[in-house]
Amino acid sequence: MTLVGAGPGAADLMTVRAVRALQSADVVFYDRLAPTDALREWAPQARLFDVGKRPGHHRVTQENIHSMMLSSASTGQHVVRLKGGDPFVFGRGCEEVAACREVSVPVTVVPG
Repeated sequence: MTLVGAGPGAADLMTVRAVRALQSADVVFYDRLAPTDALREWAPQARLFDVGKRPGHHRVTQENIHSMMLSSASTGQHVVRLKGGDPFVFGRGCEEVAACREVSVPVTVVPG
C-alpha cells in the first residue's frame, strides 16, 4: 500500500515517485483535492474510487475507506491512496497508516 500526497494540487507538481506509484497501482482511492485530470493516464490499469469528502457530506466514511483499502491490499493488489496536499496536514494520513499497521499491511508514504 502506498499513501501518496499530491502536493499543492496542480498535476505538474506531482513528484516522480508519486506518478510511479500510480503507474503500478491496481487500485486507487482518491480525494477530491487531489489532481485527477491525468489520473487515468497515470494509473492506466487501476480501478479508481472517488472517496473524497466535502464539508457536511461524507459519501464514504473514513472507516469504510480503511476497510476498502485493507480489503484490496489483503488480496495482494497494489493500493494507492491519493490525497490532496500532504497526507498528514489536514488529512487523515496518520489514521490510514495506523489502520494498515494494525493488520500488518506494509505501507509506504510519498509526501506531497
